Formats: sequence, C-alpha cells, structure tokens
Amino acid sequence: MNLTLSTDFDGTSTRLTVAGDLDYESTPRLVSAVTDLLAGSPSVTDLRLDFAGLTFCDSAGLSGLLLVHRKTSVSGVQLHLDRRPAQLQRLLDITGVLDHLTTRPIREAASESRSV
Repeated sequence: MNLTLSTDFDGTSTRLTVAGDLDYESTPRLVSAVTDLLAGSPSVTDLRLDFAGLTFCDSAGLSGLLLVHRKTSVSGVQLHLDRRPAQLQRLLDITGVLDHLTTRPIREAASESRSV
C-alpha cells in the first residue's frame, strides 16, 4: 500500500494523518512533508502525527520518525504520536524510543532550565 498524508491546521496545532506503509521508499515523503510544514508554519507549536491508518512501519520508518523528532525539537514544536496501531506501538516499545520521540522540544526545555 502507498503512503498517503493529509494535513489539518488548527491554530497552533497541526495534525498530519499518516496512512499506508511507512518504509524505506515512503519515509522520505513523511520527512519532507514535516520539513515543509515547519518551514511554512512558524506559528505551529504542536505537531500531531495521526497513525490510525498506518498499516506497516519498518526500521526506515522508525529512523524517519527520529529525524522528524529532531526537526520538530529544533523548531520548538512538540511532537505527538496519536492513535498508534499495535504494530507501531510494539516497534516503539521494543526500541524504547517512544519517550524520546515525545519529549519536549529543545528550545522549550532550554528556556525552562534557564528560568529555574
């Protein structure tokens, strides 16, 4: 199955719906979509990736999610992984990266630590 992406903007929050297979061939499309979204929407503070329609995710897809996290974090955008299917949840559990992917952005964490 091909990867389909759709975006829904809601003020400072954006939902990117990811459906189909997230693999070696399709992962660059997700990373590119997130890169374009961040460049074109500087007011976004939350990016919600909705995986309800995800049918498959391999190691390349996981690597892409780590790259997406790096991009959102540097931009000060909180990444959310919503409606994860069991297969994706298992991959995140086995690799132990869920907490890393959903940590607060670097800018926010840095400014908070300076104010303490």
